[in-house]
Amino acid sequence: MGHEDAVGRHLTATVSAPLHPPSTARVLLVDDDGVARLLTASALAERGFMVIEAASGEAALALFASERPDIVVLDALMPEMDGFTTCERLRRMRGGEHVPVLMLTGLDDDRSIARAYEAGATDFFVKSNNHWTLLAERLRYLLRAARLRAELAASQAKLAKAQRIARLGSWQWDPQAHWVMLSDECCAIAGLPPHPHGVDEQFVWSRVLEEDRTRLAALFREALLTRGPLAVECRLLRSDGQLRTVHVEAELDFDDHGRVRAVEGVLQDITERRQAEDQIRHLANFDSLTGLPNRRFFREQLAASLEQARANGSLVAVLFIDIDRFKQANDTLGHDVGDAVLREIAQRLHQTVRGRDLVARGGPVEAGAARSVARLGGDEFIVLLSDLASPLDVEPVVVRLLEAIRRPLLINGTELFVTASIGVALAPAHGEDVDTLVRKADIAMYAVKDAGRDGWQIFDDAMNAATAQRWRLETALHRALERGELVLHYQPKVDALTGAIIGAEALMRWQRDGELVPPAQFIAVAEESGQIVPITEWAIDTVCRQVLTWREAGVSAVPVAINISSRHLQRGHLIEPVRRALAATGLPARLLELELTETVLMQNIEAALPLLQALKRLGVSIAIDDFGTGYSSLAYLKRLPIDALKIDRSFVRELETSDDDAAIVAAIIALARSLKLQVVAEGVETRGQMARLAAQGCTQMQGWLFAPAVDGDTFLDLLRARARGSDWRLLAAAREEAA
Repeated sequence: MGHEDAVGRHLTATVSAPLHPPSTARVLLVDDDGVARLLTASALAERGFMVIEAASGEAALALFASERPDIVVLDALMPEMDGFTTCERLRRMRGGEHVPVLMLTGLDDDRSIARAYEAGATDFFVKSNNHWTLLAERLRYLLRAARLRAELAASQAKLAKAQRIARLGSWQWDPQAHWVMLSDECCAIAGLPPHPHGVDEQFVWSRVLEEDRTRLAALFREALLTRGPLAVECRLLRSDGQLRTVHVEAELDFDDHGRVRAVEGVLQDITERRQAEDQIRHLANFDSLTGLPNRRFFREQLAASLEQARANGSLVAVLFIDIDRFKQANDTLGHDVGDAVLREIAQRLHQTVRGRDLVARGGPVEAGAARSVARLGGDEFIVLLSDLASPLDVEPVVVRLLEAIRRPLLINGTELFVTASIGVALAPAHGEDVDTLVRKADIAMYAVKDAGRDGWQIFDDAMNAATAQRWRLETALHRALERGELVLHYQPKVDALTGAIIGAEALMRWQRDGELVPPAQFIAVAEESGQIVPITEWAIDTVCRQVLTWREAGVSAVPVAINISSRHLQRGHLIEPVRRALAATGLPARLLELELTETVLMQNIEAALPLLQALKRLGVSIAIDDFGTGYSSLAYLKRLPIDALKIDRSFVRELETSDDDAAIVAAIIALARSLKLQVVAEGVETRGQMARLAAQGCTQMQGWLFAPAVDGDTFLDLLRARARGSDWRLLAAAREEAA
């Protein structure tokens, strides 16, 4: 803890230096984990924040009292005094009542979230080592909301002071004479010229908004019965069309016979105060970007709908909507475009959900309180449908929602297309409380993601097991690197004419509990969780060291290719890991090849181009993988600094039986030749495929016909066998004979 305090003091001194502009937001970062705190502090400092660090709850409270930060980022789990207790004590401190508090937690569960809010947290954020930009944007959003709230509170304070010192409008009503005396202030509030001699009571009543008259008359009758004072709010419609909200207080004067002799009272215009309160209420219940209800308000709506459904025996549906691949689009096209997409999608969802043209099983589904849409955060939306007679009533709504989202988006003159995955949970079938229904709708949504996205599913119990398995896999994958469970296997690339091994592709394998986990099961999980970034960087370093080991064993080493994830293109952080690995091993850069899929390149072309150019300056080779499955143009291909095209295995598989696939392969080979690029065929499994490819001029191939992917030692044996004069043809013949 002493070392952590020293680090904290050093960073605190650094960020407190006068190099930062006075307007920089000051963040109090509280975390007992020194490494995590250092990483978070560095990331926030890079993004323009001034960071003050504390290693414990006690230290945080002391620093808050002395430094008065603009916002607090608080770790939930700490020894001695945890984040929840620290937050509660902070809220009791002077100046701590309204400061934004973002609770950091590694526990993405409803109980921890609820406890954070109960402790007084403004919001929560799940800990991650790769979501620094999202964390920074969340802090900026909270700071903006806090500033607006402070401005509104200040405005309210000024208004309250003005009301204390201003004269209130007074009035007297004679019920027997049906006459009302109004002070000048009352007349001004009601938009009337001065009436020093009073006006008829019906004239006064005519100024009260018609919707409020019945309620106001009922309250007066109640005051007559109880002989108590009257305090009420109502709305006045002035002759200029302005609607004013007024607070009315009155006392009734009775004669000896119990009859009302007079009613005396005051009138106060509270329009601005009510508008400010409504705005604060709106900030608390509605999303600032889209204007939709937020998570808090939606939970209240859902709870009320469930209570009503229990009373009348109807059904309630919760639709959890996630925009497919939104994070990649947001990172690639920019947050302004991402925000515009979310606003447009929100409007479409609202219009669709509130529309009257949706038809249920028993006839038209009426719009109204029974349907609403909210934004949970990020690219997640949620829809409430209540008063349903049958589960079948959900389908027309979901179908229309998907259709609305699929329509082209025109953002800043550019046409974009997005899809969504929708999970559905029903009450009472899948649960009768808010948390259960939202969780199960979320699980169903992820089942749609796993099935290919752009669709919808209703929750079933089998999804629980699948989701649990997925989370277990992701958790185990977090530890796989540090436990040494990830390994690389190498599939040879051969020259089919000479039999020479001319290269290899490094393929990821996971040895978990003594068994190999198929890449199809964990690569997608690594991509979605962001773990693919450190895994890929480990693979680059491992390949460089492996090739160096082969060279030191006395064989002529060959180039080895590594598949690069779209995550690295989005972040642009690929240069340094490659440079570091080459420098650490001294490996010639020509022996390292990077493979990027065609689709990934074309989706991120403007971001990819400078990255590829920088990699080429390092001397590494670059290949486009799965070529033919994307939508690249010749103009883009000419711009890209690439060395090779790899024909996707889907075309090679049907090469002998499909004229279309044969024509595509011939076109790719001709295109590569015209651009002076190497061309490699993947997935070659038969001699017939090999012969067709060689006849068309593609002699570089890889696939099971030549060799499967093998570990590093076995690949070294293949290189040695080639050095002794053996080649893939002898190995293939031996495999065929054994089979």
